[in-house]
Amino acid sequence: MTGATEPAKGTAAEVFVAFLKLGLTSFGGPIAHLGYFRDELVTRRRWLDDRAYADLVALCQFLPGPASSQVGFALGMMRAGWIGALAAFVAFTLPSALILLAFALGAASIAGPVGTGALNGLKIVAVAIIAQAIWGMAKNLCPDPERATIAVGAVAVLAFVPGAFGMVGAIVLGGLAGLALGRGSGTPVSGDVTMPVSRGVAIGALVTFLAALVLLPLLAGQSQALAVIDSFYRAGALVFGGGHVVLPLLEAEVVQTGWVTPDSFLAGYGAAQAVPGPLFTFAAYLGAVLGPTPNGMAGAALALGAIFLPGFLLLVGLMPFWDRFRAMARAQSLMQGANAAVVGILGAALYSPVFTGAIMDMRDFTLALICFVALMAWKAPPWLVVMAAAIGGVALALIG
Repeated sequence: MTGATEPAKGTAAEVFVAFLKLGLTSFGGPIAHLGYFRDELVTRRRWLDDRAYADLVALCQFLPGPASSQVGFALGMMRAGWIGALAAFVAFTLPSALILLAFALGAASIAGPVGTGALNGLKIVAVAIIAQAIWGMAKNLCPDPERATIAVGAVAVLAFVPGAFGMVGAIVLGGLAGLALGRGSGTPVSGDVTMPVSRGVAIGALVTFLAALVLLPLLAGQSQALAVIDSFYRAGALVFGGGHVVLPLLEAEVVQTGWVTPDSFLAGYGAAQAVPGPLFTFAAYLGAVLGPTPNGMAGAALALGAIFLPGFLLLVGLMPFWDRFRAMARAQSLMQGANAAVVGILGAALYSPVFTGAIMDMRDFTLALICFVALMAWKAPPWLVVMAAAIGGVALALIG
């Protein structure tokens, strides 16, 4: 991924300040984050031009992992090298991670109808938020009957083979179906972005990514810390199609293993919608509330690092080869099928554990519908809907 545009050089401190502002104010999910990035760094600060930014976004949306965080990592690298990349990641991630860590440490002390009602409201709003995500993703990723069928096929796979193995199988089958359809056309090479990544470093990153993916499951039985790293690393490596897709992957890793209760999982996911920054910081909450040790701050740090690492390794690994790879029509076809399967995986998660774990009666269902209409029809910001759902949960609890 090399070309004519040589970005201006800056300092890691400058990068940290810019991304700390974004980490404190970027509500609304990955697509909204990319808009905030463009406004702050392309339009206002002029770190790069629109063509270079579009080229970078195309790369990060193609890869598994947290797209907005990957874009931020790359922008920090363009501006101030490897230290700048680290500064961008820390500044953008830290605010939401600390808020969710505080919520995790304080959630156990919540009691009474007010506290339990608020937690129930957070579980209910997750139903509306996931439904909204599926609606938007289906329009973009399943625009024709063939890809809609791939999505339904993914649901069928998970109906008979639940858990992480079924999810991987659904994505692989979806990719193969996409290849068979052959809808990809390739993208002309533009060469708009220059990154300080050599081919040797890129190959090393790809080898590290694959080695960790293969070796961590083999080492996970030796200690609970390695098991935690393995689970969150695998979840981060398989997230295609947006941050919400991490929900079923993490549920398979931490709820089905008994590390986190279903109620705690859904309450934390609801809370994650009310904070700015990347949705992947949900991992900090989960790491803190894990039943077995390491948990608390140590668990949060392990989970957070493990879930972000594979996406960054893939980003670094593909940078020098991106122009050639994206010009391949077959690569596009494969990703179109895999992304359609991801919509189906998220649809299956909407039913279980989200709906079955949060909706207990018609009153819960009504609150979920109110939240969905607020998001879809009234375009209310997610953080405001989350706050309203928490208040609604308290009201339902007091009514009895």
